[in-house]
Amino acid sequence: MSEPPEVPAGAPEPGVPRGVLLLAALAALLVYTADQLTKWWVVSHMTLGERIPVVEGLLWWQFIRNPGAAFSLGEDITWVFTLVMAVVSVLIVLTLRRVRSSAWALALGLVLGGALGNLTDRLLRLPGFGVGHVVDFIAVPRFAIFNIADCGVVVGVSLVVLLTLLGRELDGTRTGSPGPDAQRLEASPEEGPRG
Repeated sequence: MSEPPEVPAGAPEPGVPRGVLLLAALAALLVYTADQLTKWWVVSHMTLGERIPVVEGLLWWQFIRNPGAAFSLGEDITWVFTLVMAVVSVLIVLTLRRVRSSAWALALGLVLGGALGNLTDRLLRLPGFGVGHVVDFIAVPRFAIFNIADCGVVVGVSLVVLLTLLGRELDGTRTGSPGPDAQRLEASPEEGPRG
């Protein structure tokens, strides 16, 4: 009996559709690019603390630099958020090697793009490497000021929660039902002994 061929290190697991990985990569790239371009615009065209009305009383741009997490929590431990975002990004990339569902690919791609967007700020913005302050600018009444990366993370995590509640596995099957490989085996008749 011959051994199965070796999979090169870092290559997707056999059977992972390239379209699924492409969808995740495109979602991540879209969120990351939109996040970095909007932050570049804010830093280039606004002064710290400036407010620009967009929809009177409902939406405005307000430039702040956030050293902490949501609602400015943990301002004294910025490096912890940097580490968490780096670990989350690596875990998502590793998980994507097992994803065969477009919905899961989209959800994880959105989270990845958002995590990388804010991680870039932590690594490259003032006051220094690993402790940079995240640029936030989207403001609505009675809520934290946030950015596009935060939107990607929130939408992606919401999709993850929805998929989990619906019992959808990474391969697209429902919880408790056999995966695609098992379904193919069940569909093909077993060969009897030859003789």
